[in-house]
Amino acid sequence: MRLIDEVGAQVGVVPMREALQRAENVGLDLVEVSPNASPPVCRLMDFGKYKYELSKKEKETKKKQHVIITKEIRLRPKIETHDFDFKVRHARKFLEAGNRVKATVMFRGREMAHQEFGVKVMEKFAEAVEDIAKVEREAKMEGGQLNAFFTKK
Repeated sequence: MRLIDEVGAQVGVVPMREALQRAENVGLDLVEVSPNASPPVCRLMDFGKYKYELSKKEKETKKKQHVIITKEIRLRPKIETHDFDFKVRHARKFLEAGNRVKATVMFRGREMAHQEFGVKVMEKFAEAVEDIAKVEREAKMEGGQLNAFFTKK
């Protein structure tokens, strides 16, 4: 096997026993780096420390990621003006915070017979937030609900 020592210098091709003996003498682990190479490549390293550093790097990259949260605004087909304005203000606040907004118009019972009212409410909602948001997914009926997704421009 080809052996790389603890400082990264190549030792050369050595038998397995010699590599294990070197690892034991130095107090490190013998780690197979490239098993498919001919001959296989092994390295002397502290494997526990290596795994710890990998987990630290992974945590650091997770910190830098921005997770997009979906906030839901629920509307009704016969919503009053004040209630609608209140919901739009909340949606704007969510969008400005960088969140995605799912607008849902819920239908119950006989309201399903007049889905055009829900479509009008959704169009009115889209107009109210169009200056700061773009439609990610058009309004679509799913069961007894009309859903649309909005994201910040």
